[in-house]
Amino acid sequence: MISVVVPAHNAAATLDDCLVALERQTVPRDGYEIIVVDDGSTDETAVVAERHDVCLIRQAHGWTAAARNAGIRAASGEIVCFTDADCAPAPDWLARLQAIFADPAIAGGKGIYATRQRALPARFVQLEYEDKYDRLRPQETIDFVDTYSAAYRRDVLLANDGFDERFRFVEDQELSFRLAARGYRMVFAPDAVVYHRHADTLWRYARKKFVIGFWKAQVVRRFPERGVRDSHTPQVMKLQMLLMALTLLAIAGLILTRWAALALGLSAGLFLLTTVPFIVKAWPKDRGVALGAPFLLAVRATALGLGYGWGLLRPQPLSGVSTITGAQFLAKRAIDLFGSLVGLVGFVFLAPIIALAIKLTSPGPVFFRQIRIGQGGKPFTIYKFRSMREGAEADLDRLVDLGKLEQPAFKLQNDPRVTPVGRILRRWSLDELPQFWNVLRGEMSLIGPRPEEARVVARYSDWHRRRLAVKPGISGPMQVNGRGDLPLDERVRLELEYIEHYSVWRDVLYLLRTIPAVLGGRGAR
Repeated sequence: MISVVVPAHNAAATLDDCLVALERQTVPRDGYEIIVVDDGSTDETAVVAERHDVCLIRQAHGWTAAARNAGIRAASGEIVCFTDADCAPAPDWLARLQAIFADPAIAGGKGIYATRQRALPARFVQLEYEDKYDRLRPQETIDFVDTYSAAYRRDVLLANDGFDERFRFVEDQELSFRLAARGYRMVFAPDAVVYHRHADTLWRYARKKFVIGFWKAQVVRRFPERGVRDSHTPQVMKLQMLLMALTLLAIAGLILTRWAALALGLSAGLFLLTTVPFIVKAWPKDRGVALGAPFLLAVRATALGLGYGWGLLRPQPLSGVSTITGAQFLAKRAIDLFGSLVGLVGFVFLAPIIALAIKLTSPGPVFFRQIRIGQGGKPFTIYKFRSMREGAEADLDRLVDLGKLEQPAFKLQNDPRVTPVGRILRRWSLDELPQFWNVLRGEMSLIGPRPEEARVVARYSDWHRRRLAVKPGISGPMQVNGRGDLPLDERVRLELEYIEHYSVWRDVLYLLRTIPAVLGGRGAR
């Protein structure tokens, strides 16, 4: 069974077209259910829904996130698909979305918009989306899912608390960023098409972009790295927002000095240059849109920028978030950069001595290399100075990871697999000096959860994945407290407690405790 959830608020004018299209899917009608959630409508939305073979849920107006969550709770399907009341899915839409779940590793995916409108702003919106779809197509996995054409596994949605109802808009972006941060795989389904009624006037378009900008600022506070890059948003759009802000400031500056004209000419000229790729792409598709693109892109950048700026000035409450947000994220990264540079200075001085000692006492390579899983479930290569006989370290780490070793690895000073030099390296944690390079690259942090192997992460249940929302650390709650021998569930609970109660000061305390923990042989590997 597949469940299709359609949130609807005062949607009487468009809902009938949506439901007719859903009832004409190529998937047999007994293979899916349609759930319409009437979100406090004051028009005849419910009356329209009752004309069709749907499950109708009525609730007080709680915005789209609450309506979708109500649909998820009522759904009986293993797969939950989403579209909006102003969309008319193509006949094969449901089949296309269903197909992506043939791979059991896929948690969700998104399709695309199309339109039959002829108004210039609507045609521009369509080409704007197509520009973003071109960015999505080559990507094996994505982190950005819009729920106008989307599908998720229901158990994943339930295990991750569904949509955050504090978000009145872009709640679908917040959800997909949250799932991506926890290592879930989502894909782009470009053949899953819904026909949409885009904003058909310049005012409606600008107003919508302002609202999106406001709420996008809240999403980026929660997931700062997505403000730098996500799989959907063109980087040039951020540059255009900046250039339009400078242009508006230069216009205001003309009141004070004529020299502001130079800044105005420079910022406006650079903005026009950034519009050229879009114009070139739009020209063969729609010359009217191509000719109007500089002005329309300026409206987009201005509305988004104003909304984003207002969102920064009016932050919304985001308590109870299992990630590191806003200013704390920036402070943590600054500490990581400083600490990694200091650590790499030590590495440069000590590496020749350590390498020579390893070579003189045992055959094999100087470095031990292993694939670990980082933030968002992304694999990366971790390096250590080899402290054990060749091939033994991987076997020992596997026992520790599986909780089958009673003591942390570097306490096994009498184990025959540890070389004489290795005992010294592990005693003082010098074998981990190369990991400062991982910190500098942004793959690890100085403080964080233990970096796990891929086969351990493959055993994770949904709640375990919450620890993947932050970068793993060289040190952290498990290492400082000497708790590397805990079973998987208890280890994850310890690390989730660190994430959910994160503060920069807490990181500083862990850093201060790391030195005596290492010297006293109480750390975990």
